[in-house]
Amino acid sequence: MTDRTLWSYAEIAAHIRVQVDTVRSYRKHGHLPAPDVVESGKPFWYADTIRAWSARRPGNRGRRDPD
Repeated sequence: MTDRTLWSYAEIAAHIRVQVDTVRSYRKHGHLPAPDVVESGKPFWYADTIRAWSARRPGNRGRRDPD
């Protein structure tokens, strides 16, 4: 089943255990996938988009998803 829950910078930061500013920096430098939705100028990503990206990102070293 697909998780279409939208995540903001805050949810992404909590998921990968970094500060919100770090996630913003990832986007600025092209290390975050393109947003799935932009509402009123604010980017949002589907939870599944971020989970897939997180699993592939360098430094993940096989950490398991706590969710």
